[in-house]
Amino acid sequence: MGLYVNTNIAAMNAYNNLSRTNDALNRSLQRLSSGYRINSAADDAAGLAISEGLQSQIGGLTQAVQNTQDATSVVQTAEGALNESTSILQRMRDLSVQASNSGSLNSTATASIQKEVVQLKQELDRIATTTTFNGTKLLDGNFAGSFQVGANAGQTITVSIGSTNHGMDSTGLGVSAVDVTSKGAYAASGASGTAGTGYVTAASSGAASTLVFTASGSDGFGASASQSTYQALTGTVTFAGKTLDLSSVDYSNVAGLSGSAAASQAVTDLNTAAQATWGSAAAGAFASGGSGATSKVTFTGFAQTGYTGAAGVATPAAGSGPVTQQDLANATVSFAQGSGASAAITAIDTAITQVSSVRADLGAKQNRFQHTINNLRTTIQNTTASESRIKDTDMASEMTKFTQAQVLTQAGTAMLSQANQSTQSILKLLQG
Repeated sequence: MGLYVNTNIAAMNAYNNLSRTNDALNRSLQRLSSGYRINSAADDAAGLAISEGLQSQIGGLTQAVQNTQDATSVVQTAEGALNESTSILQRMRDLSVQASNSGSLNSTATASIQKEVVQLKQELDRIATTTTFNGTKLLDGNFAGSFQVGANAGQTITVSIGSTNHGMDSTGLGVSAVDVTSKGAYAASGASGTAGTGYVTAASSGAASTLVFTASGSDGFGASASQSTYQALTGTVTFAGKTLDLSSVDYSNVAGLSGSAAASQAVTDLNTAAQATWGSAAAGAFASGGSGATSKVTFTGFAQTGYTGAAGVATPAAGSGPVTQQDLANATVSFAQGSGASAAITAIDTAITQVSSVRADLGAKQNRFQHTINNLRTTIQNTTASESRIKDTDMASEMTKFTQAQVLTQAGTAMLSQANQSTQSILKLLQG
C-alpha cells in the first residue's frame, strides 16, 4: 500500500461526493421551501417554457372572467332601464285607449290625458339619455360594446343596443309624436290645409333649416289669433338631436289676452319652450309673420357651433373635419305630425315590440355570458392543474430526496474526516 503526503485521493473522493450531496440537499431545500419544482430555467428548461405559457393563459382567463362579469353588469343595467321603459309605454297605451273613448271625454279631459303622455315621453327620453355604465351611454342607439371574453386576441362578444340614430328614446321608438288630442292628419307638405279650424300644415322650406306652420280654415296666427289656435299646434319638432313636443307648450300666460297681445305672448311661450329644449341658442327660433288667415309661424334652426353657412345647415367650419351623417341629421329641422289617439295605440304597440325585442336580445346575451363564465372557470381549473403538475413540487417525493441527501451529507462528512485521518499513519513511520 502506497502512502503519500501531498495527495490524499481518498479525501478528494469523499469531498467530491460530499459536494454533490450538498448540492442535492440545497436543491431539495429550495424546492421544499418555495413549493416549486422549477425555480429557474436550469431546473427544467422545457418545463419552464411550458409552465410560463400556461401561466399566461391562466392570467388571461382569470381577467376574461372579470371582463365577462362586467359585460353582464352592462347588460343588466341596460335591461333594467328598458324594463321601466316598457312600463312607461304600457301606461301610454292605456292612456291612448282611454283617450280613444271620445264619446265620454270632452276636450279638457283629453288635454289632461295628453299632459301625462307628454311627461311619460320626456321620461323615456331622460332614461335613454342618462342610462350609462362607467360614463358610456347605453340606450342612445350608438352603443356597440366589444367584450374580451377569452385569453387570446379576437375572443370577443359584441353587444349592440338599438341602432344609429334610433335609440330607446321617444324618437327612436317612434312615439315622440303621440298626441291623443289630435283629431286628424296634417295635409301633405306644401299642400293647402283641408282640416277644420285649428289644424295646421307643416312645410319645410329653404335649405331644410326652417319649418313653416300655416293655419288652415279661417284661423290664422296674425293679430286675430286666439289661444286655441296655438294650442292646436301638435306634433314634434326635432333639431340638433333634441325634440320639442308642441303639445307640451304652456300657453297659460295667454289667458285673458286678446288680439296682437295674445299672439305675441303665444310666440313668446313657444320660444320659452324652445329654449328649455335646445338652450339659449334657440332664443327667437319661433317667429310669426303675415296677417290674417295667411299668417304663419316659422321655426328657424339656429346656427350650430363648428358649422358655417345658413342657419342650421351643416357646412363644416375651417378645420372642423368632414360632415357626418349624424351632423346632417342634427342640422336638419324635421317635423312629425301628431298621431291622434287611435294611431297612438298602433305606434305604441310597435314601440313595445321594439323594446321587448331588445330586452329579449339582452336577456339572451346575459345567459350567454353566464355560460361563458362557467366555461372559463372550468378551463382555468384544468389549465392550473396542468401548470401545477409541471411546476409545483411533489412534497412527499422531494422530502424523501431531502432525507436521503441529509443522511448522505452526514455520512460524507464522517468519511471525509476518516480519509483525512488515514494519513496519520505516516507519522508512525517517521517516528520509528
